[in-house]
Amino acid sequence: MIVVAVVGPTATGKSDLALDLAQALGDAPGAVASEIVNADAYQLYRGMDVGTAKVPPAERRGIVHHQLDVLDPTQDASVARYQEAARADLDAIAGRGARALVVGGSGLYVRALLDHMDFPGTDPAVRERLEARAETEGRRALHAELARLDPQAAESIGPHNTRRIVRALEVIEITGLPYTANLPRQEYVRPAVQIGLDCPREVLDARVGSRVDRMWDGGLVDEVRGLASPEQGGTGSGLGVTAARAVGYSEVLAWWRGESTEAEAREAVIANTRRLARKQMGWFGRDPRVHWLDAASPHLLDDALAVVAAADAGTLAVAGTEPVRRSLGS
Repeated sequence: MIVVAVVGPTATGKSDLALDLAQALGDAPGAVASEIVNADAYQLYRGMDVGTAKVPPAERRGIVHHQLDVLDPTQDASVARYQEAARADLDAIAGRGARALVVGGSGLYVRALLDHMDFPGTDPAVRERLEARAETEGRRALHAELARLDPQAAESIGPHNTRRIVRALEVIEITGLPYTANLPRQEYVRPAVQIGLDCPREVLDARVGSRVDRMWDGGLVDEVRGLASPEQGGTGSGLGVTAARAVGYSEVLAWWRGESTEAEAREAVIANTRRLARKQMGWFGRDPRVHWLDAASPHLLDDALAVVAAADAGTLAVAGTEPVRRSLGS
């Protein structure tokens, strides 16, 4: 059964549409149950609920959700680990004869779940040797070696990014293949269709502002305090490197460090969420397979159901419609 993914910028209503789709698809004649698989990197964390706009259990309409609350905030998220676990969820959902609905705005996680994407391992000894060579021989010497082994990778990385040059050479040595052979391809590992949500920039900005207001009123500051360690300005056991970078959390922590006032922290959350939305739109907007819908349309659910029906019938074009791109301001 075709996997349906609901993607796009934050604050466009992806979670609501996914719930509506799951319910509507389940109520259709001859329908099968739908289960939702999260593809938001920060909703993986237990306790990070308000700041990630996680749908509360009581509002999930009895629909099974996967990949929520699977990590402690002190752990660092791993795309490779997510890929393994979430693909196992897709297998299990298919085995039950149900449909998987993937929902989230973390583009790399969506790609890792749906597309051909390999994650070569690491070899500390190889890495250490290459880093030592970068120190003694210089990064340009290593870049020249990369240009000989994988010209495309060398052109993409450039001669100034030592960390990526070392990683590329490490992958080549470990796998025996060019570094570019391990890069993701826009090729689904199983039948899928992506529905993207977009809306006019001014509407999206207003939605972001309203969302942050709801988060602040809904206890975001207390949530951060309950998660963060005393050293971070809170009372909990701490936030790991990844969790502490999340929009909404990093700004509150900065306020507690004396780097801003509460009002400035709140405005920073709004500004950084809007910046995140632009970044997400840029990521998904480059994927021609996404079928874009207007998030503000009164017929959004019907439009999404039509996309799913066409995908199921095999009548949907391989490439999606042209991106609306209004949230980018163009």
